[in-house]
Amino acid sequence: MFVIPSDIAKELLELTQTNRKGVEALFDAETNLAQAEYDLDKIEAQAFLDATGSVAERQARAKLLAADARFARDLAKAQVNRVRTKIRGIESEIMAQATMSKIMQAEMKL
Repeated sequence: MFVIPSDIAKELLELTQTNRKGVEALFDAETNLAQAEYDLDKIEAQAFLDATGSVAERQARAKLLAADARFARDLAKAQVNRVRTKIRGIESEIMAQATMSKIMQAEMKL
């Protein structure tokens, strides 16, 4: 397979642009996670304050009432992790393309 230097430059440009979008996606995902954690804390605290009984009973009731918010928080965490993983993959591909470019430059000097 023959690779043209302009193809590598084009691929690097596309990967860099995709990486920028990934950074924006990561910010959005982290913002959603922060909101989900805030919602969980608020729901759980309010449920604890509204519950009656022993501390253990109030904690159990609050945890039960906050289950949906906890699930939403866990999904938001998963999204953050997914975006981070994709960004790492893109960064690895950028490094691989940059390495190919350097190898081609060295070969051209021969």
